[in-house]
Amino acid sequence: TYVHPRMGVLYPHQESSDGESITAGKLTVKALFTPGHSPDHNSYLLYDEGGKPYAVFTGDSLFIGDVGRPDLREGAGNLVAKREELAGQMFDTLWEVFAKLPDEVLVYPAHGAGSLCGKSLSTDTSSTIGREMQFNWAFQIKDKAAFVDALLEGQPFVPKYFPHSVEMNRTGAPNYEESIQGIARLDHNTSLPKGALVVDIREAVKWREGHLPGSFNIPNSEGDRFETWAGAIIGPEEKFYLLGDDDSVMENALRRLAKIGYELNILGTVVYDSTHLPMPSAPLDIPAFRRNPDAYTVVDIRNVPEVETAGSKFDNSLLVPLHQLRERAAEIPTDKPVVIHCAGGYRSSAGASILETLLPDTTVFDLGESVKQFNAVTT
Repeated sequence: TYVHPRMGVLYPHQESSDGESITAGKLTVKALFTPGHSPDHNSYLLYDEGGKPYAVFTGDSLFIGDVGRPDLREGAGNLVAKREELAGQMFDTLWEVFAKLPDEVLVYPAHGAGSLCGKSLSTDTSSTIGREMQFNWAFQIKDKAAFVDALLEGQPFVPKYFPHSVEMNRTGAPNYEESIQGIARLDHNTSLPKGALVVDIREAVKWREGHLPGSFNIPNSEGDRFETWAGAIIGPEEKFYLLGDDDSVMENALRRLAKIGYELNILGTVVYDSTHLPMPSAPLDIPAFRRNPDAYTVVDIRNVPEVETAGSKFDNSLLVPLHQLRERAAEIPTDKPVVIHCAGGYRSSAGASILETLLPDTTVFDLGESVKQFNAVTT
């Protein structure tokens, strides 16, 4: 394991400073110090058998169509760095490191779209230096101050799990399979402790049909961001139970949560059938809501950049992003029924389940996928 010395990792490793090379057979890999996304970031340049630069593994520094955001490492890790400082380092990395590589060098980032590590990540899994210099927005801004402003503007929120994951990566994570297998699989007849935090991973429609009082609905389904939203809603210090109705979906959820280091937070899993989940949620009368939305307190749980780009759906709606909802629930007026909405229906189920728990004397409705029937308010 080769790691930049600034990371300060606590597990056995070899230090890999800027310019140092590693040889494996006929191939050579050279470490390139590429700070910006983090203050201790290495990329790795692979040379072919003839000694020619062939591909660069850029981690979270250079993505396809984007660069790594510089605000995720404030207050996390071995080094303390401000986002403005890291954004300036990213500019230097682009022009002092990547731009000096041959155009034909292949670019392999750590991942593509689907994470919160950038604003406009492509779904492509590879590119070339020449293509990125031509089409990646970050290479089009040649003034450092303007680049810093552009990079910092409109970044997504920082999820709760991120500092926890950074520290786990620094200190060393427990064995993956042992962690997964060590989680208690509880019998469906098990009574969970009163007041325990329960994450219900079933689809929203099933949660509305019946659920345990006080449970949070964060569906685990293909194509969603289950682990991201679980790690945004639940803090790394919290312990919780997972509830579902399918063994294979439950096992998938465990492995997804392990990606953010949360498998150690799980007190146990329970696979129930519907007879154990007697509490339904009241359905929203869509025609009545459409006729008189002012009879409800409408809470928009989208992220701020989403609302700034797409506009509000309803006049006088209250914007409380989902990742802040538990902490800001007391700000929501309770003199009228509450309607929760997001952009497409996935997050609103989580939001409604949170408020149903935190505002027990208030009727909470989930607008769900019906939000697509409403156009943005004209301003």
